[in-house]
Amino acid sequence: MSEGLKLLLIVPHPDDEVYGASGTLMGHLEAGEACGLVTLTRGEAGRTLGLCDTPQELARMREVELAACLDVIGLTSPGARAGGSVFEHHHFPDKYLKDESLDELTAVASEAMTRLRPEVVLTFPPNGSNGHPDHVTTHRAVKAAWDALPDGERPRLWYYASDVPPENEDLRAQWLAPNVRHDVSRFIVRKLQAIACHRTQALSTVDFIRKFPDRIPEETFHEVQ
Repeated sequence: MSEGLKLLLIVPHPDDEVYGASGTLMGHLEAGEACGLVTLTRGEAGRTLGLCDTPQELARMREVELAACLDVIGLTSPGARAGGSVFEHHHFPDKYLKDESLDELTAVASEAMTRLRPEVVLTFPPNGSNGHPDHVTTHRAVKAAWDALPDGERPRLWYYASDVPPENEDLRAQWLAPNVRHDVSRFIVRKLQAIACHRTQALSTVDFIRKFPDRIPEETFHEVQ
């Protein structure tokens, strides 16, 4: 049986891998440690920024952007285990990630953890970081799958985490402070290049850098104890 992954990300959208974890992925891959990414949707319900006209065109564009981003990161094996790493892109309809789909999403997360046997699983925290419903539902699915694993078979569970608590009171009530920190400054040029591959997310990029500039050279996570 092949060795499991070092790190597995389970996220809802193309681009959810890049802002908070691309440097960490680069570090593991550079060290020869296999990593994985499970992306649940094609992101067709996002903003087009005038780059395309229909949700279908946006989905295709975001798939191309994601492939380019992962090429920069070095995680370029869709559906395969070449070099031990793996990228899987599921096509749940964007905005479908709601409570009624939780069982199906949990099954996807559970199957990925069981088959790929990661040392660490990374996803969004209970508040989704910014309250995005897809982020919150993905958290619930991954946490449910993790909770259901037998004792001794659970990977370490990390959430994206920021030193800056959310301004929104409800989101702040669920905020979890970082307790894991990775200096990724040596990858900063490649990280910015990877971020820039997601052209349709230009406004999100500007907002992220404006609000969380410290998370470009240092990636921070909350490990569930």
